[in-house]
Formats: sequence, C-alpha cells, structure tokens
Amino acid sequence: MNIAILTTGGTFDKIYFDANSEYSIGEPCISSILDEGNVTSEFRIKSILKKDSLDINQKERELIKKSVIECEEERIIIIHGTDTMVETAKFLEEIKDKTIVLTGSMQPARFKKTDAIFNSGFAFAAALSLENGVYIAMNGRIFNSSNVRKNIDLGRFEGKD
Repeated sequence: MNIAILTTGGTFDKIYFDANSEYSIGEPCISSILDEGNVTSEFRIKSILKKDSLDINQKERELIKKSVIECEEERIIIIHGTDTMVETAKFLEEIKDKTIVLTGSMQPARFKKTDAIFNSGFAFAAALSLENGVYIAMNGRIFNSSNVRKNIDLGRFEGKD
C-alpha cells in the first residue's frame, strides 16, 4: 500500500531563530523521520504549504482538499499545525473514498524533546490500518474528525464527549 504524505507546515516543521519566538517554517522533516525509523512501506511526500495553521485560510483549505482528491493513493497523511487541525479535518469530511489522517506536533520535530517522531509513526500505522474516513492521530489516540477537540490547557487532543 502506498501512502501520500502532504505537508502544510505547522509546529512540526518550525525553525526557531531566537528566544523571542521568531520562527519560520522549514523544509519538511517527515522524510528523515521515516528514514531513521527504517520505514519500508512505500510513500511519497509533497509539500503543499509552509504555514502556521493559524494562518491557513479558506483558499488554502481548498488547496489541501484539492491535493487530497488528486492523490492517486487512497491513504493520505497530512502534517498540519495543531491549532486548526480540527477545522481542516472537518473540511475534508466529504471525501469518502480515501483514508485521511491528520497529525502534527506540539513541539518542533527539530527539537530534542518532541512528539513529532511518535506522532509520525502513529499516523503512518493509522493510515495503513483504518477504513476510509477522516481522522486525527495525536497523543497516542485516533479520533474521528467529528468527535475531537484540542485541549489547549492540557496541550493535547481529546474526544468531545
């Protein structure tokens, strides 16, 4: 099974320049993460945006959706910033013939202490295992796009109920 990995930026790919939180979105880290993990499943990576998710607008969500629809692969991972990941997941819900898994991280992948590496592998496994639908894979849990929220105070995703 082939997997398409679409990257949009977010904290996952941030590069910080100073203690005052000046940053930019760097080149996607997912390739080196999967290489280091010795992943042998076939995948391809396409960078479609390099933005903090708070800066993603409706036009860019349309671009994400178009990119997903145009993928030949049925299984797709989207690396996305966590702040608006739920909104993008909900926007993709009308796509019924693909398994779409959104993931990201609370700390940049380039940091020594990061959840990006675990979340990458977790999302990869989820994309290979789940039925068609839109999901968020974060914090060791898989959420349906219609029943998830980001708990900002606890720094994690959780079900709504």
